[in-house]
Amino acid sequence: MSMKITGKIDKKGFGMGTWALVSNSGEVYELKNAPAELKKKGLAVTVTGTIRNDVMTIAMIGPVLEVESFS
Repeated sequence: MSMKITGKIDKKGFGMGTWALVSNSGEVYELKNAPAELKKKGLAVTVTGTIRNDVMTIAMIGPVLEVESFS
């Protein structure tokens, strides 16, 4: 099920780095399939996507959010 999350883009420093969305309420989501336009630290956005409970990552910084769209 798709959800909308508003916050700011951040790059977490694990290995080559992991792009994340830090919501306005402080929750951290690891971004999956983020387009290049979204990979800008500090960018204020609303991301529409699906939480992927079937995906594990090395960074393990929070739930994995598969990006569908953003504005």
